[in-house]
Amino acid sequence: MGVQGLTGFVEERGVFFTELRVRDTKLVIDGSSLYHRLCFAPDADFRRGGDYGAFAAAVRDFFGALRACSVAPFVVLDGGRGAEDRKLPTLRSRAAEQLRAAHGLSRGTGGCLVPLLTREAFVQALGRLGVPFVQCFAEADREIAGLANRWGCPVLSLDSDFFVFDLAGGYCPLSHFQWQSVRGAAGPQGCCYVPARCFSAERFCGHFGPLSKALLPLFAVMNGNDFIGLEALEAFFSKVRLPRGCAAGRGGKHLRLQGLLKWLAQFAGPAEAVDNVLKYLKKHQREEIRELLCTSMEDYAPSDVHLEDFFQNGSYECEAARKADVPQWVLDALAKGKLAPFVINALILRSTFLRVQVENMQRPSAHSTALPIRQVIYGLLLRVSHDTEDASPSKQTNELPTVCEFDRCQKTLRKTFVQAASLPPDFCDDRFPLDKLMEVPMPCRQMLLLETLGVKMSFIEPIPSHLQLPAAVTCYWIRYSEPKVKLNQLKALLLMIVSGELQRITDDPDPTVLPAEDDSIAYNEFLQWKEKKLQNNDFDLDAAHSFCQWQCCLQMGLYLNQLLGTPLSEPDLSRLYTGTLVHRLYQELKSAPSVENLFTLSSKMAQLYLVLLNTVES
Repeated sequence: MGVQGLTGFVEERGVFFTELRVRDTKLVIDGSSLYHRLCFAPDADFRRGGDYGAFAAAVRDFFGALRACSVAPFVVLDGGRGAEDRKLPTLRSRAAEQLRAAHGLSRGTGGCLVPLLTREAFVQALGRLGVPFVQCFAEADREIAGLANRWGCPVLSLDSDFFVFDLAGGYCPLSHFQWQSVRGAAGPQGCCYVPARCFSAERFCGHFGPLSKALLPLFAVMNGNDFIGLEALEAFFSKVRLPRGCAAGRGGKHLRLQGLLKWLAQFAGPAEAVDNVLKYLKKHQREEIRELLCTSMEDYAPSDVHLEDFFQNGSYECEAARKADVPQWVLDALAKGKLAPFVINALILRSTFLRVQVENMQRPSAHSTALPIRQVIYGLLLRVSHDTEDASPSKQTNELPTVCEFDRCQKTLRKTFVQAASLPPDFCDDRFPLDKLMEVPMPCRQMLLLETLGVKMSFIEPIPSHLQLPAAVTCYWIRYSEPKVKLNQLKALLLMIVSGELQRITDDPDPTVLPAEDDSIAYNEFLQWKEKKLQNNDFDLDAAHSFCQWQCCLQMGLYLNQLLGTPLSEPDLSRLYTGTLVHRLYQELKSAPSVENLFTLSSKMAQLYLVLLNTVES
């Protein structure tokens, strides 16, 4: 969520914060805020599709700093959009903003855009580091607040809604959390700490009144957040006399916030304040607005989900998910980060957003390449029962369900209705509805994955198991991409994958395998090559579009693999895709084809490259 203008309002005054030394404590972290913050590093490249290795290193360093200060982190991630889909207008508006940013980046005018697989790379990094995390059924804010209050510890986020929640341990904005400047306390018993600032709701309310903390949710709702717009209350703001006015123009937004806080301070609690708000509205509007305000204030009430149970025994119980008939195994997999929010949105809402990348806006969306994979995902989630005994004649047509996809059409956001795929007989069997999908034999699930990607297991068997899914996805990408993939684009992609594999065996060698000297020599040569200044660093938009298509195919390949219970190993994204590297390799292959021999000093890596190339070309 987020309260419009509140972060700027609070930051501008500064007096509402106290200095805090974060150490020897539990810390509840808003995962979505954290991965956005780490992703937007000052030196990050946003044009070339993401450097997931550098991102994963930043995640590792962040949690390393917490560990040095004896801080026990618990990460909570947003899930789907929720059964009521109340944020849809906000999400459409954000998608349009991201589309404008992507267009600006494609033209070289700068901007920031979260790379497509950042969330997946973040979840993988948390798993590798052993950081406890949970992915909620829907919006995570109330569950974050509930868990932090249960433990009496701070919340770390960048979401202005946490200025409004009543938090026993306080709210630390990530913008004031100096994890890169860990300090040591003086004295023999001194322990490292992270310098931070903590928002004080007491100071904030004392400054405007005193104002009852119980009125802060009404303040947030009246000012407008992700769930409610201001339009419904414009009549109130046009008639009421707020203290110190409600000026327009420069500073007007903050003056309205200040005026509203001071106006609310005259009331003992929300019920009295709501009654006074309604006096300014027409009689026929009052009950509808009362209901809207009261419902929206509940967004700041404690959640009925007890995340402590999940972190203690792995049990995630959620009433909203139960009402939506989500199978328990799906909810468990979602909570453990083994299914993406995309899947739950398709299942509950029959609606998905396809995130834009820096691609050629004159061409069809890069996501269109992966449409057949998405259709199989939709088919698995929404397949119609073949038990027609009690079905009405209209339901006996076995018409395939459709899903509404929000994607770009040139430079605008459009929605398209996509039909789910018809599935093979094993998956249409009424013995195996969605809640029993994991009972379908694994060979059948693997066959569906491979058939969707258009490969046979015998093709990819010579490839290391953790690279079989990317290899199968690459075969699919070559078959479905429009325009067709250029040979140098394919070679650049495979060389990038080999470089990640070389880095893996060098940095994390298998203790059961004797390290080969030629691998470390080849890796040092590769690092020296990377250090050389690139003579031609032009940005090739058509190549970028092609690599975007590959990432879209990989994303949906990952989601389908997860939904089928991972019949193929999941690849490590931090070793798999480095956008700046693949673009550089592509540029150099055009002018110096000898770059293809970059890894010939390592017989193992040279062999891997040839096996990948032969598999994909065949």
